[in-house]
Amino acid sequence: MSNHKKQHLPEKHCPTCGLTFNWRKKWAKNWEHVKYCSEKCRRNKTT
Repeated sequence: MSNHKKQHLPEKHCPTCGLTFNWRKKWAKNWEHVKYCSEKCRRNKTT
C-alpha cells in the first residue's frame, strides 16, 4: 500500500471549465504559471 497523502496537494480552479484541479508532478517547476486543467481548456480559453 502507498503512503501518499493526495488530499494535501495544492489546488487551482480552471478559468475555462470552472473545475478544480490538483498539483501534478509534471507541473512542479512552474506551478505558479499553470492556469488551465488541460490542453483542451488552454486551447479553448476565453479572452
